[in-house]
Amino acid sequence: MLGELNELLGASPQRPGTGKFTLLRDTRTDGSFLVHHFLSFYLKAGCKVCFVALLQSFSHYNIVAQKLGVSLTAARERGQLVFLEGLKSCLDLLFGEKEPSGDPSPLQFLSGSTSNLKALFDFVRTSLTPAEGDSWQGPVLLVDDLSVLLSLGASPVAVLDFIHYCRVVVCSQLQGNIVVLVHSGEDGADEENELLGTALGHHSDLILWAEGLATGFCKDIHGEIKIIKRLSLQSTEQDVVQVYQYKIQEKNVTFFARGLSAAVL
Repeated sequence: MLGELNELLGASPQRPGTGKFTLLRDTRTDGSFLVHHFLSFYLKAGCKVCFVALLQSFSHYNIVAQKLGVSLTAARERGQLVFLEGLKSCLDLLFGEKEPSGDPSPLQFLSGSTSNLKALFDFVRTSLTPAEGDSWQGPVLLVDDLSVLLSLGASPVAVLDFIHYCRVVVCSQLQGNIVVLVHSGEDGADEENELLGTALGHHSDLILWAEGLATGFCKDIHGEIKIIKRLSLQSTEQDVVQVYQYKIQEKNVTFFARGLSAAVL
């Protein structure tokens, strides 16, 4: 969990908020550090988390989470974390392996038997619907990386429909939160990704957009992040936009205003 980022967002595990949709985007850089932050943040906040991990293995996320003070293995064993390992699910589906539970694969659309993401939505809904006796805080859906669904053959409309129904259930009915990452290609080369990111941006409460430096690599400044708080969704107020530069460290990320890096000063 990144303490400095929490301060910039005005958030803390003691008050994780409810009913919010957060969009993470990255351009010319890897925005996965934001995914790791929100994963550790919500687990420390005591929330029930459904993590649809389409980009990396469980062991990868667990190693990073341990550096941030969280054990995904322990969270999964106590029922706080439901982890969908997309890479393994894809291989199991392609090679005819059945889910351990006997239920249809959440990525059933890969088999060509359906063109929608209903099975994935059903997986999310079942995972986050509170069971009797549950004492977790509000449920959270985290997706890394939503763009992978497009690469696997899902249409932008199918992905947007999936997110729409997830928002209705998770944010509205269950008063939880959703965090998704969408990759943005340089100069808008990938039209489907840009369409997806733009469409989701119109309905987001918060947008965190990480970008690589236009001047290229710098060992002391790894990129810029734009924080957009969508106040216009609830009122006539203008959106609040803040821009910071950042440097990724072993167990933390440092944020500073443009031109105020210690290396520059």
